[in-house]
Amino acid sequence: MASASATLLKSSPVIDKCEWVKAQTLRHTPPLSVVRCNPAFTIRASYADELVKTAKTVASPGRGILAMDESNATCGKRLASIGLENTEANRQAYRTLLVTAPGLGQYISGAILFEETLYQSTVDGEKIVDVLLQQNIVPGIKVDKGLVPLAGSNDESWCQGLDGLASRSAAYYTQGARFAKWRTVVSIPNGPSALAVKEAAWGLARYAAISQENGLVPIVEPEILLDGEHGIDRTFEVAQKVWAEVFFYLAENNVLFEGILLKPSMVTPGAESKVRATPQQVSDYTLKLLHRRIPPAVPGIMFLSGGQSEVEATLNLNAMNQSPNPWHVSFSYARALQNTCLKTWGGRPENVKAAQDALLFRAKSNSLAQLGKYTGEGESDEATKGMFVKGYVY
Repeated sequence: MASASATLLKSSPVIDKCEWVKAQTLRHTPPLSVVRCNPAFTIRASYADELVKTAKTVASPGRGILAMDESNATCGKRLASIGLENTEANRQAYRTLLVTAPGLGQYISGAILFEETLYQSTVDGEKIVDVLLQQNIVPGIKVDKGLVPLAGSNDESWCQGLDGLASRSAAYYTQGARFAKWRTVVSIPNGPSALAVKEAAWGLARYAAISQENGLVPIVEPEILLDGEHGIDRTFEVAQKVWAEVFFYLAENNVLFEGILLKPSMVTPGAESKVRATPQQVSDYTLKLLHRRIPPAVPGIMFLSGGQSEVEATLNLNAMNQSPNPWHVSFSYARALQNTCLKTWGGRPENVKAAQDALLFRAKSNSLAQLGKYTGEGESDEATKGMFVKGYVY
């Protein structure tokens, strides 16, 4: 893998250097020239440099990812929690609130969108992709098609969506997306079986290779679900196996490590465990796992929150950034950025500014945590409430 990566990175003289921040680039279709790394592997020469640059942009100091790619069904559950009907107009209003928060780009480097949102405009008629770019935020896109039962397993699941992924990825690139996300999960109470782990790893690797071939930086998300009563040592044991399998198959599929981002779970006890872990314990276990399994070539580790409370997710991230790391250790949060914001909004136009202020406070808190400077000052009671949902479906 190292030789393939080195060859790609040395190929810059033949690369068409694209600046994703320029609006005209969003409609650019790269030439079909290729750089040959070995007889079995080719990649479009115009993408190699761009993939590395996009990954580094998303993994920039003091910034992380706003995950706002909830499916329409999941977004409907969020809206129902504040008494709103699940209509396109209500989804549009909420997403407009998020992306137009003044100065959001100071703390957020990338936003993961659902397909509807990638093609959607704000309530004022401006394309959401354009609003993000004006905020210096890289648009991303959820590309998986969700989890389905895995035949032959212990009631486990696999992630579908590889069929047609290449053509969809090319269309998303044309629309302005520059990175992608694929979420697969592993359940500790159900095993995990060797079959489920291998299926998760192989699916992530094929997705990553296809994404890179079409100009999208793949976010690789092997989520170890919080469900269960197990302790932190069991989580560590399972995560070691899953991450080893994932990076083995990424290498087998000739994925450029410098052009990916990893979105893993933190190493924590199961949500129903009677023994809780301190932020320092979470940090120690998680960083030990990163050092054992993740090549330094990977530019960014963008942790998911997985049902932790807003404050808990920020405290744990802060603990991991108390000393230098080989990677940019940051966040890719959905509920842990949006929960207080959503409840503050409540669907009322007069509450938009207060809701945006709540989002900005949460984003700034995690920005400080990425820099290892979070203090916990000014946190609300709402931000301390856990958000774990058993059997959570995104």
